[in-house]
Amino acid sequence: MNSYFEKHSGDTTDKYSNCRRMKKYALGAVAILAGLILLGLNVGFIPITWKSIIFSWQMLLIALGVISLFGRESYVPGIILILVGGIFIIPKFGVLPFSVHSLFWPAILIAIGLIVLFKGFRRPGLHRSKGNLILEEGYINEETIFGGTKQQVTHQSFKGGRISCIFGGAEVDLTKAALAPGEHTLEISAIFGGATVIVPADWKVVVKNSSILGGFEDKRRVIKESPDPTRILIIKAEAIFGGGEIKSY
Repeated sequence: MNSYFEKHSGDTTDKYSNCRRMKKYALGAVAILAGLILLGLNVGFIPITWKSIIFSWQMLLIALGVISLFGRESYVPGIILILVGGIFIIPKFGVLPFSVHSLFWPAILIAIGLIVLFKGFRRPGLHRSKGNLILEEGYINEETIFGGTKQQVTHQSFKGGRISCIFGGAEVDLTKAALAPGEHTLEISAIFGGATVIVPADWKVVVKNSSILGGFEDKRRVIKESPDPTRILIIKAEAIFGGGEIKSY
């Protein structure tokens, strides 16, 4: 029985590692492509009139969406970013016989339809029970889309995971959970939304923030006692037109 859970837990860890590795590869590929495009503009291979299109906030959203597709089990955040960026970049290609604003609400309806289709495909092993998240393997995969949730984790061997907020908000309380020995990563993404994570004051937490047009605040209170150095939670937070906070009681 123990060997089964050890193997299953190892498979889950490998899955998270592969997702992070794919995201790094995608980020590197996008950076190389951006460099080649800039080189093409500088030497005249690409018309200079394209510069305002290629290096725009709309194209940035599309690039972030593509990167997000490679770094997650859920494609919804990436699809939304690509859709929003695509809608607002269309006018840059010339005069249209209609206003770009007439595309916005149809696109939103399409996005909602995609969300409804993809929302049912959640990672197995995660169950909801009256506001409590019961994790079978110690990993959280909380995704909030066009809504809000308030959840509490009580698992006594918490190993990190993911929290995604898209046009919505989520609050996850870890004060009754215990961190598993070793170093673990919790990825938080807020896209046009917000996330709040409450951690125990005696946990050793390292926060890494890489937000664009948004931000995360670290509001944890300072305690006198030293946290356990053998148990570390690394929180990687990213916000795109959104934000969040990490706090403790």
